[in-house]
Amino acid sequence: MSRIRVGRLQRIEADAPAGQVVDALRQDGAVIVHDLVSPEVVAAINAEVQPFVDVADPDMRHLNPGVQIFHAQTRHVSGLAGKSPTFATEVMIHPLLMALCDSILGPSCARYQLNLAHLLERLPGAGDQFWHQDEIVWNLVPEPKPELQLASVIALVDFTADNGATRVFPGSHQWEAGRYPTGAEAVAAEMPAGSAIVYLGSTFHGGGAHSGSQPRRGVHLSYTLGWLRTEENNYLAVPPEVACRLPRQCQEVLGYAVHDAIERGGGYLGMLELRDPIELFQEGWPGSAS
Repeated sequence: MSRIRVGRLQRIEADAPAGQVVDALRQDGAVIVHDLVSPEVVAAINAEVQPFVDVADPDMRHLNPGVQIFHAQTRHVSGLAGKSPTFATEVMIHPLLMALCDSILGPSCARYQLNLAHLLERLPGAGDQFWHQDEIVWNLVPEPKPELQLASVIALVDFTADNGATRVFPGSHQWEAGRYPTGAEAVAAEMPAGSAIVYLGSTFHGGGAHSGSQPRRGVHLSYTLGWLRTEENNYLAVPPEVACRLPRQCQEVLGYAVHDAIERGGGYLGMLELRDPIELFQEGWPGSAS
């Protein structure tokens, strides 16, 4: 069987048809994808990020007090695609995630893009995050709006209820405006390392309280419509001299490709010298690529 229930969440094997995952997302707003990446990929990412985790300060100053509270007792490694080549090539452009973006985001843009890719290592004693919808960062997009974001949390260690596995609220993507979840409605995304909870930007969720004894390490990875400003400045997080060494698909997802909506009656966004930066990469820009 490729599909079973975990509480009110569906669990689908990563080799199942992408349409099954899309159907679960549209029905429940979230789905667990089992074994999205192999143990070898998990081990490689953990090894590549470990030097950055070692120096990450859980008490770092964030951009505002609200974010500070939201990420208390957590070590962060941001700009992950520029620090872990394995993450960039094996996770960020994973065929299943790209297929989900094609279905969920593709109808509303000429090209989707990476929104945010960062590692979060939540420490023992970390409390519940407040329940939230990721799409709230674009709350000025008028209603009715399309799905603005596809997000995921990928486990780099086993996720359990005790170590603060992400809590999601199935069906909350279809709630009426103004409804806020209660803790009793939450479902913990318990899953082994290498699996992922994938959810819509309109789905309520949040990290759970960590009552275990070991850090809980995972990656938050999300994509958004190509015409929206991203949460993380990916051109600085993965600058041209790094991006030019990545495969073309990575460059495109990072936002270096032009968002060309002319055939849809729109315009173009993200050009450089009236060119597509992807073409400039192929011609040896920046100089360090030659």
